[in-house]
Amino acid sequence: MTTTLRSDARVIGLVGLAHGVSHFYHLILAALFVWLKPAFNLSYAELGLLMTVFFIISGVGQALAGFVVDRFGARAVLMTGVALLGVSALALAQAHSYTGLMLGAMLAGTGNSVFHPADYTILNQRVSPARVAYGFSVHGISGNIGWALAPVFMTYVATHYDWRVALMSAAVLPFGVLLILFVNRHAIRPEPLKAAATPKGNIPVEGTLSFLRLPAVWMCFAFFFITALALGGIQSFASVALVKLYGMTLTMATSAYTAYMLASAVGMAAGGVVGARSSHPDRNVAIAFSAAALLAVLLGMTLVPAWGAVVLMGAIGLTSGVAGPSRDLMIRAAAPANATGRVYGVVYSGLDSGLAVGPLLFGALMDGDQPALVFVLIGVFQALAIVTAVGVGGKTRAVALQKA
Repeated sequence: MTTTLRSDARVIGLVGLAHGVSHFYHLILAALFVWLKPAFNLSYAELGLLMTVFFIISGVGQALAGFVVDRFGARAVLMTGVALLGVSALALAQAHSYTGLMLGAMLAGTGNSVFHPADYTILNQRVSPARVAYGFSVHGISGNIGWALAPVFMTYVATHYDWRVALMSAAVLPFGVLLILFVNRHAIRPEPLKAAATPKGNIPVEGTLSFLRLPAVWMCFAFFFITALALGGIQSFASVALVKLYGMTLTMATSAYTAYMLASAVGMAAGGVVGARSSHPDRNVAIAFSAAALLAVLLGMTLVPAWGAVVLMGAIGLTSGVAGPSRDLMIRAAAPANATGRVYGVVYSGLDSGLAVGPLLFGALMDGDQPALVFVLIGVFQALAIVTAVGVGGKTRAVALQKA
């Protein structure tokens, strides 16, 4: 049985829509810190802890969600996660204490935990191999769109009404997407269309936990953890560091971050084409992150004027974005044929782990008045990620040769 362009586009669009909601919910609390701080008389450390708990719960839950996906199917798990996000926003809107906020953050983290194992399992099962790279590209772009829209939406509603209305308004999004997924549930049914959707190098594993003995799986985890450390630094402190380093206004520094996000989305679109035409995704990742690492170090050296820093931020986003689809193809090639959900769950828990640790690390640098080191360390982490990417590629090719 073959898939058509229309059916592939439908699946890719549905999964991308759900993933955008997931990333939107990454920032619904952070966007409201200005209102939550006085409302609950909280310190910045207490506010930051809400985000740390969100990502810890999401990271642990993500590893567990992969097992549930392989057991019960990705569609049911994905729809459950989307529903939990909506419920979490309603719970946060009704919070009257820090404990209530923490419980809401934990609920949101639980909902967020299902997306990567469920999304990638659906894409691998329901999209033809020739177009799956484009599916990964759209998946990454939709996530960036969610990140970009959340602060704008939440800030606008909270400014014109209040933060509780903003959270209740945010709840409409996942429930609306849940309805769309339900109406189109046949398109994302869990049964694989054909065995050919499995990459050549993949081999089944025996036993529920046997995949954990594969070195490539842990190299993928390390790759995501390291790259998420760099991403956490960019998301949390790049704007503040640029103000200190280049003497630019906060508005200009925020524009630099916006340039990073927009260029990253463009890079992901281009990366889908690169990934579809290449048989060595690890090499694509290595080249892209080499460029990103050099650009980050250059940014930290303050060798360019303020407007040049904005350009460099965009260039870092572009090169990092190009690596996105090839990164996901690299993991697809490393995943055993019958453990897709489990592998993606464990591997992507590295992303949440890095996002939980990164802000703490880079925050310490900023407290020590070392804004230049923020960008230097970002470059170092991107360079270290190259080592893990090359290692994953080597292990995957070795398995393919053994099977040939």
